[in-house]
Formats: sequence, C-alpha cells, structure tokens
Amino acid sequence: MMNLRERLMDYSLGNHLTLYWRLFRMRERTGSRLLADILTFFLNRMAHKRGGYIGRGAKIEGIPSLPHGLHGIYISRYARVGRGCRIYQNVTIGEVGGKAPQIGEDCLIGANAVLVGDIRIGSRARIGAGAAVSFDVPANATVVAQPPRVIAREQPPS
Repeated sequence: MMNLRERLMDYSLGNHLTLYWRLFRMRERTGSRLLADILTFFLNRMAHKRGGYIGRGAKIEGIPSLPHGLHGIYISRYARVGRGCRIYQNVTIGEVGGKAPQIGEDCLIGANAVLVGDIRIGSRARIGAGAAVSFDVPANATVVAQPPRVIAREQPPS
C-alpha cells in the first residue's frame, strides 16, 4: 500500500487519466455542439500536456490500458479501438485518405508501433514494439518488426 507521498508522486507523472476519460465520455454523450467543442478544447489541452492526441471522432470502447499515459500516443479521429486494449508509448494509429485502423478487443500494441490505413486488427492480436502495420492482422496473431541486423562492420585499429 502506497503512502500519501508516493501516491502524489505517482499521480504527478501524468499517467492517471480518470478526468480525461470522464470528459471524453461526456463529449460522446452530449447533444450540444457548443459543449462538445468546449470539451474538445479541454481534452486536446490535457492530451497535449501529456504529449498525445486522440482525434475528436475516434471510437474507443471502454477505457484502454495506457501503461505510460498518453505519452506520444496519436489516435486518428477515424480510428476505432476495441474494449480492453493495451497501448504503450509512442504509438501511432493513423489515417490514410480518411480511413484508419479498426482494432478489435483485448489487443496489445507495443511501444513505437505504427498502424496506418484502412486495416482491421483482429481481437487479441499483439503488435510488437516498433512494428509498422499497413495490412489486416487476423485475430490472435502476433506481428513483430523486422529483426535487427548488422549492416556494416568496422575493423578495429591495428
């Protein structure tokens, strides 16, 4: 159990997004365009402060697990993220020509992954750190980045 000081330090990191998700859901439910615009302003400011962006039209079911907060996360306004997804830092879920990824439930998206275009990511899929995905991924599949390899070797001085 954390004491008060530890809780305050933990909260100050900016990873606690309870207020953010409350405002996000309120914006989804509002019938007032003016209120939606005001909420969008505050949501964008909160996300920008944490180095991230979630587009106004993005459909996010439930509250995704963001272990590092919104740090470096970009989610297009056309994207759909299913319930129970875990998204690590510096992930881009981007659009091409107004079409963005549709992500199933319980997916894991590793740090620095990039998902772009009109693609479908099946439920329980795992996208590895650093992977660039522009094709459909079936359910329960794992996608990883290209393996690292040595492209040049220098000879040590004699």
